[in-house]
Amino acid sequence: MTINDVVRADAVPETSWIERGGTPTAPGTGRLRPLGLREVILRPGFWQERQQTNQSASLAHIEHWLERAGWLGNFDAAVQDRLPAARRGREFADSEVYKLLEAMAWEYGRTGDERLDARLRAIVARVAAAQEPDGYLNTNFGRPGQQPRYSDLEWGHELYCYGHLIQAGVARARTSGHDELVQVALRAADHICDTFGPDGIASVCGHPEIEPALVEMYRVTGQRRYLDQARLFVERRGRQTLDDIEFGRAYFQDDIPVREAGVLRGHAVRAGYLAAGAVDVAVETGDTELLDALARQWRTTVARRTYLTGGMGSRHQDEAFGEDFSLPADRAYSETCAGIGSVMFSWRLLLAQGDPRYADLIERTLFNVIATSPSDDGTRFFYTNTLHQRVPGIDPPADALVPRAASSLRAPWFAVSCCPTNLARTFAALAAYLATTDDEGIQLHQYAAASLETTLPDGRGIGLEIDTEYPADGHIAIRIVRTPQAPWTLTLRIPHWTTDATIEVDGRLSPVSAGSVQIRRRFTAGEVIVLVLPVRARLTMPDPRIDAIRGCAAVERGPIVFCLESADLPSGVPLDTLSMNAATDLTERDGTVVATFHVKPADGDDWPYGGVVPTEPGASLPVPLLPYHRWARRGPSSMRVWIPVHDG
Repeated sequence: MTINDVVRADAVPETSWIERGGTPTAPGTGRLRPLGLREVILRPGFWQERQQTNQSASLAHIEHWLERAGWLGNFDAAVQDRLPAARRGREFADSEVYKLLEAMAWEYGRTGDERLDARLRAIVARVAAAQEPDGYLNTNFGRPGQQPRYSDLEWGHELYCYGHLIQAGVARARTSGHDELVQVALRAADHICDTFGPDGIASVCGHPEIEPALVEMYRVTGQRRYLDQARLFVERRGRQTLDDIEFGRAYFQDDIPVREAGVLRGHAVRAGYLAAGAVDVAVETGDTELLDALARQWRTTVARRTYLTGGMGSRHQDEAFGEDFSLPADRAYSETCAGIGSVMFSWRLLLAQGDPRYADLIERTLFNVIATSPSDDGTRFFYTNTLHQRVPGIDPPADALVPRAASSLRAPWFAVSCCPTNLARTFAALAAYLATTDDEGIQLHQYAAASLETTLPDGRGIGLEIDTEYPADGHIAIRIVRTPQAPWTLTLRIPHWTTDATIEVDGRLSPVSAGSVQIRRRFTAGEVIVLVLPVRARLTMPDPRIDAIRGCAAVERGPIVFCLESADLPSGVPLDTLSMNAATDLTERDGTVVATFHVKPADGDDWPYGGVVPTEPGASLPVPLLPYHRWARRGPSSMRVWIPVHDG
């Protein structure tokens, strides 16, 4: 079936994505156009390895835990009238099932795996059976013994759950066409519009997510009511419609209207999802004022409230942004889902405006937050991503469900397991973030070994093979496999961290600077464009306004943040006794960066305050630093990204 079969007869469908494998975000207008999961195929390398692990291990692991924890069984209990007594999990447990379905849908679109499709259909049948005749679907509200529908918009997550259901339906529509999951999502979307429209409940959900979902469903079906409802939710936000709480209404982003805010604030995941949905609304409605406001918020947030890793959120108590420059390394919350929300926000801005800085942040977040969370085998995950682990953690048992932030090591499942399912849908759709097209040609935003085969809007076909070991090596060879006779433009992002980058075209070597480089020419099949991004190790110093890490430095190499881990120290040398000379030489060795550290003997139990004492570096010790995304893969350890520095 085609996408036309998804919609009702009066709808105006979008161009079919099915043969292209689907894509998570498909704006109707903007500077750039996304590609589908069958147009960009990852080849052996850093990201393909993680995508394959997600396919072969993480999806089954998540499905197992959804059954074991009883969250999937909640839908069966709803059908069998065993609720609320039989319900398991938190109020938002339904959403984890929907995120798994979305991940499965993208994976099917990418691979055509029929066995995976059968598993998806079996889960959908259980979900669909629990949907009420009017489209309402939630296992935690609305039945005898449960709270009434929409009686707790602050914390109930009903609309949040619908958002993930609808995004799963969008993924299914773009990869398979009409089926039961799409119908369930459409009925839910209609129910939301009927219930929360202009004449309905004049409020919003405490956790944004419905906004981007409704816009994507509009893009799938052409049904304007979905876009209008998303716009209504965005405009209602910030009007103090939700009850105040101990963290303040900023927690819900309900303190200031979206278009008047100057920076992201409150709960970091909520903020990212709302911003992503607001960009979608701005793009589809032509609201340039709203889009400009969101771009301004992005710039301020990146400049003042973002960790070196790209992580967001520095407060544990409310999983929230702190004040400007409040970025303590040892209290970094940096939730994995907040990183995914950041990627969603940046990707939409990139499609809308084309600024390569958005792709720079996506790269940083992918390599240092998204890649850090899962274990090598794809069955354990970090919920939070600290930049300084003072005490070695405790390895959770394989059969344990742990509190979300209590695990200082990767855990198999959490009482709040939003991060594993969020990672699953992100890895399944990862190739969609590598490249885009416009009327003039192709843009490469992320570098990975990959094949690209697409058609420009005017029908010209282009094929590329990208050969690279990035980020281990900065040599990127782009071979033209298929090209039209007429000239077209190849645009390559030049990361902000790079220096001395070069590009070779037709045998001519030219320097390029941070931003992007455009190559417009009549390409020939077989020719190779070579981009070299030197990925030398470097010291990075923080803005002095970040008080918590003043006097420290970090080591980076290309887009990768490095860290010092206790597993690499001699026995009896505590991590917090080491400092580094600001002029130290950095030597690369076997994927690590070796630096010389000075060991200052611990002062015992003396009072830790006093007058100015001259710094005496102490004995020197060469120690390797490893990529931050590799930390805690050798067992419990202490770790730090920001290292004290001294002169002389």
